[in-house]
Amino acid sequence: MAAWIGDNNSADREFVFLGTGTSVGVPAIGCKCRVCLSDDPKNKRTRSGAVIHSRAGTVLIDTPPDLRTQLLRERIDLVHAVLFTHQHADHVFGLDDLRIFGKYLEAEVPVFCDPHVEEFIRTTFRYAFDPIVLKYPAGGVPRLAFHRARRPSFQVLDHQVTPIPLRHGRFDVLGFRIDGLAYCTDVNLIPEESWKLLEDLDVLILDALRFEPHPTHFCFDEALAVIDRVRPRRAILTHLSCRLDPEVARTRLPDHVTLSHDGMRVRF
Repeated sequence: MAAWIGDNNSADREFVFLGTGTSVGVPAIGCKCRVCLSDDPKNKRTRSGAVIHSRAGTVLIDTPPDLRTQLLRERIDLVHAVLFTHQHADHVFGLDDLRIFGKYLEAEVPVFCDPHVEEFIRTTFRYAFDPIVLKYPAGGVPRLAFHRARRPSFQVLDHQVTPIPLRHGRFDVLGFRIDGLAYCTDVNLIPEESWKLLEDLDVLILDALRFEPHPTHFCFDEALAVIDRVRPRRAILTHLSCRLDPEVARTRLPDHVTLSHDGMRVRF
């Protein structure tokens, strides 16, 4: 189910939420809470990921385990490049689904990430880098060309991308800013030097896992405190678990803050 934010004629980029759930998704297996048993389609959350469409093509952010289903649902036929926020399973383990794009592009898919993420991918998906396998026809394994997510910014298609260093528990992760939109999932601490990268935002997309505090994610109140400091024109909460009941959350949201859902679209 698609939802639009903004004037459809006012911008030439589109951000699409492929998934807006936490690592176990919503509904969670075996959970009988009100959110997991809800019939509301907006409470069906796959693992978090996104794409950005522009005239030059489609950039994917992360490869969640639900990637194939998400791309089919949103009728996305081609991905031209990939950005990785970090190497956790719920953001990487759909990587094998990239193999079809190498076939369609007749080229390696450009991947932008930090070195420790590249190392994790090369180790975890080592079959994709076997010299013998790489001689097979395209489409059998992912064919990737790694590039650094360089500071202060780097070019991807027609986007100038600014990486935003963040902390996710003990892990260094990245948010990404493109023009007036910043995507910051899986974060519980913003380093002092990163706050300036969040100034003058039209849209801030931010982690808000649940109502109670969590050791590696912002909780609801912490996310609202960040939004209050950053003062974006609009904010959207993502990476939501079933322990953040949307009906309750909406009664506590400021007017310029909304909850994400799978398939939501933002023009910017």
